[in-house]
Amino acid sequence: MDVHPEAGIDGDEMTAPTISRFQQHLIGWYRQNQRRLPWRKTREPYCIWVSEVMLQQTQVATVIDYYQRFINRFPDIGALAKADRQSVLKAWEGLGYYARARNLHQAVRRVTTEYQGKIPAEYDRFRALPGVGEYIAAAVLSMAFDQAYAVVDGNVKRVIARIKRLDAPANQASSHKIFQKDADRLLYAPDPGIFNQAMMELGALVCTPRQPKCRQCPVNFFCQAFGTSTTGLYPRRIKQKPVPEYPVAVGVIYKKDRVLITHRPPKGLLGGLWEFPGGRIETDETPEAACLREIQEEVNLTVEIIAHLACIKHAYTHFKIQMDVFICRWTGGRVRCNGPVAHKWIKMKAIDAYPFPTANRKFIPLIRPLNEISRDKKPSTV
Repeated sequence: MDVHPEAGIDGDEMTAPTISRFQQHLIGWYRQNQRRLPWRKTREPYCIWVSEVMLQQTQVATVIDYYQRFINRFPDIGALAKADRQSVLKAWEGLGYYARARNLHQAVRRVTTEYQGKIPAEYDRFRALPGVGEYIAAAVLSMAFDQAYAVVDGNVKRVIARIKRLDAPANQASSHKIFQKDADRLLYAPDPGIFNQAMMELGALVCTPRQPKCRQCPVNFFCQAFGTSTTGLYPRRIKQKPVPEYPVAVGVIYKKDRVLITHRPPKGLLGGLWEFPGGRIETDETPEAACLREIQEEVNLTVEIIAHLACIKHAYTHFKIQMDVFICRWTGGRVRCNGPVAHKWIKMKAIDAYPFPTANRKFIPLIRPLNEISRDKKPSTV
């Protein structure tokens, strides 16, 4: 197949008339084919902001329910600013990347104190808020305030890489400015919010990573990769190192009818969440020995292992864990935290009040009262 004359051959830039036609084709397609998503029913900056924070590194299908529950719980900036951190994290529980929730909470509190509860429409001021990077700033300002900032996410990079046959690796930080320059050039300034959403929607529905629907693409006439049958080669990516997997041991410690939970520091991985004590299994150490050692080191308790509850597998962004979970009985000591910032002995019926990491949430439904646990119970794999 020959490259269409409008595509811009061998790296040549599109002309202004060509860009205009590209914009018209794309926006026309979007208006007829866009998904009916709840955050697209409003121009309220706060709602758009919440949705875009949630959509970072999370699939749309997952976000929809979380977004609706979150907005029902915290319908405006004032409600979110007044909420305590634990209730915010609980509403975010299971969505992952909890720094997003902590930063959003901190940012809206600054908006209430510094900007009288109104999200600043000035790029530099909005960009300076916690958790607001280039993407969030461009998305909110374009969609809520009609300001001409082009968004660049994975979908947009993929569309641009194929249109121009860009060799710049999409997953290399130094390539971002290249994609940003092209996105800025393509942006439809009279309606930047619609155009940005159209670019992302095209990448999500048509210009997909695998098996793109090129014949259905409204802008395939402008696409160099389609014109040269090289779509599968773009975007270029640097091969990533294999994700390491770490063995972990965790103890559900009973003291009479209560279990021990610990509170993680407010910053860092899973910051502000509650969890059951435990840690990494060392080389040549059994899971049982690691459980006893970690509990002693982390909370200063001695325990007796009663049963192996489950083996949990969970993946984070840069590593995986395989977690052996044990039911334990307290035998001595008083809690003194080394790592956690707080602890509580709670009844299991109260556990839903606390935000937990997903890896913990996977085995919480399996926990039973100590007197119901058989010593020869076989472990579950989740």
